[in-house]
Amino acid sequence: MNKENLVKNLPEMYLLFDEPLMNYTFTKTGGPADVLVFPKSQEEVKEVVDYCRKNEIPWIVLGNASNLIVQDGGIRGMVIMLTEMNQIRVEGTTVIAKAGAKLIDTTYAALEASLTGFEFACGIPGSIGGAVYMNAGAYGGEVKDVLAEVDVLLEDGTLKTLTNEEMAFSYRHSKVQEMNAIILEARFQLTAGDQEIVKRRMEELTELRQSKQPLEYPSCGSVFKRPVGHFTGQLIQQAGLQGLKWGGAQISEKHAGFIVNIDHATATDYIELIAHIQEVIKETFDVCLETEVRIIGEEQAVDVKN
Repeated sequence: MNKENLVKNLPEMYLLFDEPLMNYTFTKTGGPADVLVFPKSQEEVKEVVDYCRKNEIPWIVLGNASNLIVQDGGIRGMVIMLTEMNQIRVEGTTVIAKAGAKLIDTTYAALEASLTGFEFACGIPGSIGGAVYMNAGAYGGEVKDVLAEVDVLLEDGTLKTLTNEEMAFSYRHSKVQEMNAIILEARFQLTAGDQEIVKRRMEELTELRQSKQPLEYPSCGSVFKRPVGHFTGQLIQQAGLQGLKWGGAQISEKHAGFIVNIDHATATDYIELIAHIQEVIKETFDVCLETEVRIIGEEQAVDVKN
């Protein structure tokens, strides 16, 4: 990509070149993005995608980079981060949030408006776009339970609104995963409630999360989907893997379903440890662990010396 052309054609955009993505991911790992862009509006997102389409530049959206691993070779093309699109507003019993808004902040906007239904998400450290994309959930609730509709930008530059039914939600899945589309805004339908009761429930869930999850270390959150009939952390414990270190990564001693960065881990450390866990659990229990975390980007090139 020609830097001068990018700067000339996207003059209002905040662009970074060859930017290490480890500066943005929750794991603190990841190689460089060819170009990292931070659009501030729906119109700017469309402008970026239109430019990429016309110039045959690959693009990908990271949200706020919480539940993903970017490989050490980084990402070619354009990486779009929506963290500047973080506006939240409440209209009646509907909470409207841009894709880059933090899910936690959105639940607190609901609390301030005395709305109930979103308490389950008060501790999930992702963006609205990422939460809708993967149908995030915790403590018995999922995004599908509260989402009314979502605005997306399709690959051809068309804007489209999808209803809850059209999103075809299932466990950690939405239709958007099958589309090369960008979530722009989501609208959540909640119910009027007692603010004190909502607040107490959110405090309970926050305390529970802090007591059980290794929030003191960088991590990508829950690594694996819950296999039917099992609990992932329990399987890992029973296999004797909890606490295992792999390079700078470690299976958390606090919660075996998490892998934490304890000593300058690389994405390769994470990926190899994930593969090792999957292999051991399959051999020991005949259970296939499917990753919940997204793994994207390219492997780091290996120098071959004669």
